[in-house]
Amino acid sequence: MQEMVEKTNNNSLYGFEMRAVDNRRAPEGERKTYDIKSLWQRNHEILRLALFTPKHNEIARILGITEATVSNTLNSELGRAKLSMMRLKRDEDSIDVMKEVGRLLPKAIDTYEKILDGENMTPLQKATADTLTMDIGGYRAPTKIQSRGTQLHLTASEIAEFVTRGKAAAKSAGMIVDAEYETVEEKIE
Repeated sequence: MQEMVEKTNNNSLYGFEMRAVDNRRAPEGERKTYDIKSLWQRNHEILRLALFTPKHNEIARILGITEATVSNTLNSELGRAKLSMMRLKRDEDSIDVMKEVGRLLPKAIDTYEKILDGENMTPLQKATADTLTMDIGGYRAPTKIQSRGTQLHLTASEIAEFVTRGKAAAKSAGMIVDAEYETVEEKIE
């Protein structure tokens, strides 16, 4: 017995015969639908990230999409126009902040000088005045610290040495240190 295998007519868009069904296209008579709201939100997220992250591959990695999708969004006419508007707004906000800093900086310097001229100034007050003046002046110290976890095995004498060096450094910097600590021997017992 010969089994007859029905051959389906799998023609491509250009009339060539295909081996398998093309799943990229909706079946004939059906329309492919999209969730417009989610597409709109994704496009806005791509544009927001493009303000701060110029690399397409970074944006794609963050959002879990392809670089081509990011490129298509950013290079579209609407994408370019929206990104231009967003950059203008960002720049206007930066100018407003710069003007406010320029207005407040002289007051901050006057306050700082009053604190420095005072005789009853503690090291904490001086450090606070230094930090505030530098922050307002736009010279804030970096606060993001990237670190990787490491493991360290120390002996009791090494820990005691660290404690002694820390206390000496704090005293030489004029800081008051009131620290309670337990030695390693107390914890082991």
